[in-house]
Amino acid sequence: MDLSLSPSVSDTVCVLWGCELNDTQRKAVFEIAEDLLEHQFFIRTMCLSAEASKEMHVVEVQDRVGEYSKPVPIATLHPMCQPMVSFSGFELMPPVIFNLRSGQGPLFISGQHLTLVYEEEEEEEEKEVFSSTPPLDHSGLQ
Repeated sequence: MDLSLSPSVSDTVCVLWGCELNDTQRKAVFEIAEDLLEHQFFIRTMCLSAEASKEMHVVEVQDRVGEYSKPVPIATLHPMCQPMVSFSGFELMPPVIFNLRSGQGPLFISGQHLTLVYEEEEEEEEKEVFSSTPPLDHSGLQ
């Protein structure tokens, strides 16, 4: 990607996001408003609560919900051997659906929502100036 042709980012808005999945709330959705801004969503951590049941907990995620999007398991947690997982650079495109596929939870998910605001760059257009007067006749000059 040629960065010289892309507009420059003038501001970045970062908002933390979190949810809890459990036996009564098995699904959580991260959605954004329809606008012309660029949105990025990063999963940061998933962890089991101290009260989590002693069983395997599988979390699946689905982004860009649509015809070709399918849920994908991204974490398997157990309170005795792996109660938490951290992600680095795991970017998803909103809307994002998290689903507790197995286990009773409670399980906590944290993420980071970035909104990129681009500067409006005015492109200077070259203007050609046309004269409505006819060209001067220099044939009589010596």
